[in-house]
Amino acid sequence: MKHPVDVHVGKRIRHRRWMVGVTQQQLADKVGIKFQQIQKYETGMNRVSASRLWDIADALDVPVSFFFEGLGGEEPAAREAESDIFADKEALALVRSYFAIPEAQRRRLFELAKVLSDAA
Repeated sequence: MKHPVDVHVGKRIRHRRWMVGVTQQQLADKVGIKFQQIQKYETGMNRVSASRLWDIADALDVPVSFFFEGLGGEEPAAREAESDIFADKEALALVRSYFAIPEAQRRRLFELAKVLSDAA
């Protein structure tokens, strides 16, 4: 049976990998494992060891703590809503595109989005 923490960590791995535009194969090559193992980590089927998580964090340029963000201290409904967003490829594509925009323009786009959402 999958442990909820393993599922959460796997989703965070997939989210970050996708955000930086790395395939499962590319991540596996950087970490020195087969891409099928990355698949198993991302689904929570296999638990990620501490040393492997360290290697994955290094390959994806995030602190190890990134994979545990959102655990504990939140209501289950809040965690569920976050994981639903990360599962939506369109939402991830939007966020990825947003962060590819230069910062000054990104701020303007953000302000526009806030105004449009207030008007809706």
